Amino acid sequence: MSPPNSAPPSGGLAQMLPAYFALVMATGIVSIACHLVGIPRIPPILLALNVFFYGTLWILTIVRAVRYRDRFLADLSHHGRAVGFFTMVAATGVLGSQCVIIAQAPEIALWLWVLGIGLYFLLVYSIFTVLTVKPQKPTLAEGINGGWLVSVVATQSVAVLGAQLAPFVGCSEVVVFFSLVMWLGGGMLYFWIISLIFYRYTFLPMAPSDLSPPYWINMGAAAISTLAGTLIIGAREHSAVVLSILPFVRGFTLMWWATASWWIPMLLVLGVWRHLIRHFPLRYDPLYWGAVFPLGMYTAATVRLSSAVEAPYLFVIPRCSVYVALAAWTLAFVGMVDSLVRPRLSRPVGRPAQ
Repeated sequence: MSPPNSAPPSGGLAQMLPAYFALVMATGIVSIACHLVGIPRIPPILLALNVFFYGTLWILTIVRAVRYRDRFLADLSHHGRAVGFFTMVAATGVLGSQCVIIAQAPEIALWLWVLGIGLYFLLVYSIFTVLTVKPQKPTLAEGINGGWLVSVVATQSVAVLGAQLAPFVGCSEVVVFFSLVMWLGGGMLYFWIISLIFYRYTFLPMAPSDLSPPYWINMGAAAISTLAGTLIIGAREHSAVVLSILPFVRGFTLMWWATASWWIPMLLVLGVWRHLIRHFPLRYDPLYWGAVFPLGMYTAATVRLSSAVEAPYLFVIPRCSVYVALAAWTLAFVGMVDSLVRPRLSRPVGRPAQ
C-alpha cells in the first residue's frame, strides 16, 4: 500500500502534493539553524532560494486550484492529503522567521505573520470540519500518518514568529499572550494526534511502505514546540502572564525537547528496518522534505534551549546536528532537481510532454 500522502504515478501539476510547501519549511529552518550555529554565507543563500520557492509554490498552487479544481477540492477532503495544506501556514511562519533573524526585516515578517494567522484559522477549522462530517472515512491505519502533526507545526509556527516579533510591535504584551495561547493549543493537538499515531504503531500491522517520511514530523512537531517555548521565555519581559508562569513554561519547554530527543533513535531504528532489513527502495519523494525539516528544527530548538534553561553544554548537539540537517537538505535538493530534469532529458526529441 502506498503512503497516504503519495501522489499517483502520473505526476504533473494536477497531482502536485499540497504538502510541497514543506520544501520552504525545510529550507528555511536549515538556513536559520546554520545562522544560529555560526555557519557563514549559507543562510542568506538559502533565504534567497526560499523566497523563490515560496513564490513559485504559491503560483503553482493557485494555477492548480483554477485548472484542476475538482482534484484540488478532493485533496481538501482526503484524510491523507488534506493535512498537507497545513504546510502553507508553517512555510509562511518559517519564512517570516528568516526575515527576522537573517534579513533583519521584521516589517516584512509582520505581514507574513498576519497571513499565517489567517491561513491557520481558515485551514484548520475548514479541514478538520470537512474530515469530521464527511460520511465515508478510512480506517485508522489508512487515514492516520505523521503528516497529521503538521497541524501542530502550523500552530507552533504562528507562536514562534509572534514571539520573535513582540519587540517590534506596539502591542507586544498582546502578541506574546497570543503566542503563549497558540503554543499551549499546539501542545493539545500534539497529545491528541500522537496518541493515535502511537496506537497505530504498536497495535496495527506496519508495512515498510507505511513508514513514509512524514513520520519524522513526530519529532519535528515536538522540536518546534521546544523552539516556541524558548522564544516565549525570551519574550517574558513583554508579558506579565509569562512572568507569572515562567517555571511552568521552562519545564514544559524542556519536556518538549526531551520528547523530540526520544523520537530520534526510534525513527532511526525504524528507518533501518524499512530500508536495510525490508529493502524498501530509497529514492526521491517530495515527502522527504518533511523529514529534512525536523532535523533542522531540532538543531535550532536545541540552540535556543541551551540559553533558555541555562544549559550551555547542550550546544555541542547543534554543532554536530546542523551538518546532518544540511546534508539531508542537500540530498533532498539534488533528488528534487534530478526528478525534474531527468524526465526532460530522457524524452525523445520532438515528442511533446504528456
